Amino acid sequence: MSVIRGARERARIEVTAAIKEEARRQLAAEGASRLSLRAVARELGMVSSALYRYFPSRDELLTALIIDAYDAIGAEAEAALARTAGDAPHARWVAVCRAVRDWALVRPHEYALIYGSPVPGYIAPMDTVGPASRVPLSLVAVVREAHAAGTLGPPPGSPLAAPVRADAARLAAELGPELPIPVVAALVGSWAQLFGLLSFELFGQFNRVLEARGEFFDQAVGALAGQVGLSPAGVLPAE
Repeated sequence: MSVIRGARERARIEVTAAIKEEARRQLAAEGASRLSLRAVARELGMVSSALYRYFPSRDELLTALIIDAYDAIGAEAEAALARTAGDAPHARWVAVCRAVRDWALVRPHEYALIYGSPVPGYIAPMDTVGPASRVPLSLVAVVREAHAAGTLGPPPGSPLAAPVRADAARLAAELGPELPIPVVAALVGSWAQLFGLLSFELFGQFNRVLEARGEFFDQAVGALAGQVGLSPAGVLPAE
């Protein structure tokens, strides 16, 4: 019985992978809003009722694709973090951002699924929160390391407005209680700006504006590192 069960499990894994791969192909061709379980089943030579045993609804298939995409981009960020262990925090920040960009350039339709326009009628479940946190937590890890080493400077700019400070204090309690609250607020801004840069590049807003996009990206994310208090030299600026 264990041999039969193992064969069935392997078959289920293979069919699930085939369904996801065809769904990704349809994302690239039609967009997430037009993803159809019936179309996926037809392309795979399956009857719809058979596919429903794997994904009972379009939203469940979308959720699986979204989690896979978040996990894939998060794994790239974490791998960059691991590769640069021992480097200056500013360099590690840039390396994580580059890894995220590299993934997005290779898989633009999966990037669009998680950072593009919302799919009408779809509400992401809580299952997506953990995978979605992997990239920002990689950036937080860089900043926490700099803080622990005493090389994290104060973010530039004006004092936080009271409502912003309250939000940042709540996030600090979850992400890094030791981090100064202005640093946490700057982290949120830098995270949003990172994906703004990527979306401008991938969705065509830089067309006829920028040619040296890789170099511009490095310059921009280096500036974002400074925005959270990371110095390129890895030391605090002189008073």
